[in-house]
Order: sequence, then C-alpha cells, then structure tokens
Amino acid sequence: MKISTKGRYALRVLVDLAEHRSDEFVALKTMAERQNISKKYLEQIVPLLNRGGLLITGRGYQGGYKLSKRPDQITVGEVLRLTEGDLEPVTCLIGGHPEQVCERAADCPTLPVWQGLSKTINNYLDSITIQDIVDQTIGSSGNNYVI
Repeated sequence: MKISTKGRYALRVLVDLAEHRSDEFVALKTMAERQNISKKYLEQIVPLLNRGGLLITGRGYQGGYKLSKRPDQITVGEVLRLTEGDLEPVTCLIGGHPEQVCERAADCPTLPVWQGLSKTINNYLDSITIQDIVDQTIGSSGNNYVI
C-alpha cells in the first residue's frame, strides 16, 4: 500500500484548518500558501473532503473552508479512505469478500496474513485523529506514533 500525494495533502489541509481553527472560513489560496501546495491541486482535493462531510464550504467574498467536525472526531483512516479509496494491502480484500474476488480464497494459506495486516493498518489509522497530529506537532518535533 502506498499513500498518494492526494492523501498526504488532504491530511495537511485538515491539520492546517485545525491549527488555525476559528469561526471564519479559510480561503483555498491561504491554505495553499501556508502548506506550500499548488492551489490547482488543492482544488481537486477539497471537493473530496467536502463531499465526505469533513469540510463546510462558504461562498462569496468571505468564503472558503472550515472543518465540519471537531479535529478529535476526524481520523486519519477516514481521510485516507476518502482520498485513496480503500486501504487494503491486497486486491482480494477489497470489498471485504475475498471469495468473490479470488477463486482460491477458500484454500489460500496466505489470506489470514493479509487479513491481519489489513486489520492492523485500519485499526492504527483509525486510532489517530487530526487533533492527535496537531497535539503531536505542538508537543514535539519528532514523530512518536508506534504500532
């Protein structure tokens, strides 16, 4: 599994909004400048987050974006599923029914390995919130997330 720039940048946008949280909307241009991400690229990412219910859009002169939920209610797993699709390490687990994808699923000796990896990945990413990332950023300069 490899996380694309879309997934990584989506997380950065949400962390940026959490760090600069207020009742006002934040312009896309402002987020792009603060995160050093192309505004054009953010224009592709923000609609995904908006449709996924993570952002509220404000139109007009004072328009922009803000979080639709508190940062402690948004998980990394949720964000990555919106931007990446699924987080499965092998194709036979996509959709949750290996027997529908692979004719060997019933006799596959490695299937439990991939199911265990999938569970570990999903549980880990679902255990980290945007607020955790903000707190980690404020608390130290290193990354201490461990499995």
